[in-house]
Amino acid sequence: MRVINNLNNVWMLSVVSTLVLALGGSAAAAAARGNEIDGGALPTTSTTTTTSNLMRAKEGTTTTTTTSSSSSEVNALGYPVLQCKSPVPSDIEISQQIVKEVGLLPVEDVAKQIGLTPDQIIPWGISKAKVKLTKKANNNNNNDDDAATTSVHNNSANYVVVTGINPTPLGEGKSTTTIGLAQALGAILGKKTVACIRQPSQGPTFGIKGGAAGGGYAQVVPMEEFNLHLTGDIHAVTAANNLLAAALETRLLHEASQTDPALFKRLCPPGKPLAKSLLKRCEKLGIAVGKTMPEEFTKEEQSQLVRLDIDPSTITWQRVLDTCDRHLRQVQVGLGPKETVKDKESNDGQRIQHTRTTGFDITVASEVMAVLALATDLADLRQKLGSMVVGYSYSKIPITADDLGCGGALTVLMKDALLPTLMQTVERTPVLVHAGPFANIATGNSSVVADQIALQAVGKDGGGGFVVTEAGFGADIGMEKFFHIKCRSSGLIPQAAVIVATIRALKMHGGGPPVSAGKPLAEEYQQENLELLKVGVANLQKHVENARKFGVQVVVAVNRFATDTEAEIELVQQASLDAGAFDAVMSNHWAEGGRGAKALGEAVVKACENAQRDDFRFLYDLEQTIPEKIEIISKEIYGADGVEYSDLALSQIQQYTDAGFGKFPICMAKTQYSLSCDASAKNVPTNFTIFVREIRSCAGAQFLYPVCGDIMTIPGLPTRPGFYDVDIDTETGDVIGLF
Repeated sequence: MRVINNLNNVWMLSVVSTLVLALGGSAAAAAARGNEIDGGALPTTSTTTTTSNLMRAKEGTTTTTTTSSSSSEVNALGYPVLQCKSPVPSDIEISQQIVKEVGLLPVEDVAKQIGLTPDQIIPWGISKAKVKLTKKANNNNNNDDDAATTSVHNNSANYVVVTGINPTPLGEGKSTTTIGLAQALGAILGKKTVACIRQPSQGPTFGIKGGAAGGGYAQVVPMEEFNLHLTGDIHAVTAANNLLAAALETRLLHEASQTDPALFKRLCPPGKPLAKSLLKRCEKLGIAVGKTMPEEFTKEEQSQLVRLDIDPSTITWQRVLDTCDRHLRQVQVGLGPKETVKDKESNDGQRIQHTRTTGFDITVASEVMAVLALATDLADLRQKLGSMVVGYSYSKIPITADDLGCGGALTVLMKDALLPTLMQTVERTPVLVHAGPFANIATGNSSVVADQIALQAVGKDGGGGFVVTEAGFGADIGMEKFFHIKCRSSGLIPQAAVIVATIRALKMHGGGPPVSAGKPLAEEYQQENLELLKVGVANLQKHVENARKFGVQVVVAVNRFATDTEAEIELVQQASLDAGAFDAVMSNHWAEGGRGAKALGEAVVKACENAQRDDFRFLYDLEQTIPEKIEIISKEIYGADGVEYSDLALSQIQQYTDAGFGKFPICMAKTQYSLSCDASAKNVPTNFTIFVREIRSCAGAQFLYPVCGDIMTIPGLPTRPGFYDVDIDTETGDVIGLF
């Protein structure tokens, strides 16, 4: 294995001199005190590795390492043990210390850990790489109920999903736990392990929630690159989505201003074979079969082919951007002086404005992102993108991206985005970062292809490795969609679910005061309060029971905070076991890295050993009706008494059934803060009904999402957004204030 500054023998933070200046005395004397300093061990070795050093090392030249002393203690991967500081620095400080003072493992060597050869990756800078799509673990995409049992993924790899309880607005640490668990399995327990996580949206990053690289000593590095542009996948989604929006708007204008013969002449130039998308439309409509040249079409066929006749009231496609901007939720387009057409109601040739009311979504809410997350290969991506429905004709025919001639171009824009991005954690374990669909209106999971690649890599030759993948928001949303939608699409069988809980959130569910971002926590959350906790654990128990319904083993991870007491932790552990969890352990990965999650890793290993693949099951059959599937989720997962529908939702159910979408799985759009659709209803609500306001289709991604409650598809910014703290050091180029 190639190293940087003999970096595999020098895995220590260069902070000795900084601490010595604060405490007085020499570096040697400070190092000798070890655990006496701030409750943590001082690093015994320092090294400086800059970006230029890394690049030189990759080229095979020698760099200089400054070492105060040496250490022979190594972790299970053969790298010197990560040294954690106490108190824990900010996330960005840790990331920058790892990158600049300790150094990153060359991305080719990260790939080598999981058996990827140099020709299977495309380096993207020095810290990340795109992974080419080779033969995956499973190519079964028949989307039927037998997918899980007929999957060829029955090797020795273990598939683990990390989810959580209904969170507070501060989040309960699922991403941090995902990374901490992967570090424990890989760096501490010596298991071949890959973490698979989503790329975060820049909206929340600069808004209120922050990024999604994990945190503390359980994070992906460099965290600035992870949380910002990464390899441009979200920008590709934005470009593809907005190209389709432009194509739609333009087609509305041209059909309003041109005759059928004029449209046909422009869309099908004489003497040129029809474009592939137009041939697909002929096949869809069942017209002009076998005809490829414009001259072969009758006038009737010409009109059928080029006149989409879109009903503007049915259009669902909106523009997107990766920024929280509430003022774009509703906009009017077509106000320019050139966007006019002749008034069909007037005989004097008067021109009127061709305008329409529409809006913006945040990029990660786009169906293009949902397609990216569920596509299994390039051909599947092309098919799904072309099948996305933007609206309906006046005769109720679905209008797709291919009908607009756009499916191929969308795929070209997205072809590089289909490749997952390889990065590393602070302990040099591999991470695949890919896709970032919204969790409340889409699947909320990282991509199928990332999980497939990872499972194939860690399961080679009976390797028995682990893939740890994260599901967004609480288990009632992310986990349920992971099982019913993602696992159906991939054909992959999970063995275990890790449910992340915090004492803080469970106290809130037990009746504690509201928890709000930017406001100090109430006293109840900073002192032991067993009474609140005894009530609140019911929320955790419900999620454990829900996970067990799918036939997987459940491990509860109590994500430890400094204010948690032993009595509180024990109470949560016992409640978890009473609800049917395989195990429940306290995890302190934020402060201690993989070492702090060792017990969690051991519990997950044992849970997977005790899992039976044949036990995995879905709660509903795709052949059931749309209302039957919605009712099963509402009753079994949320605990609702029943479901009610608006007149609009009822008409949409009929519309989707008639269009052939009735066999799609269901992707419920609801609040993450409650098992019900009322965000204020904490713990385990009872005596409530789910009200479905409307149902939207994602025909390309192949799911329907009932909208329950007031769900925003583009958030707003708070009074003091996170971007207030973000700046740059113009001398060093370092990012400042990003968490």
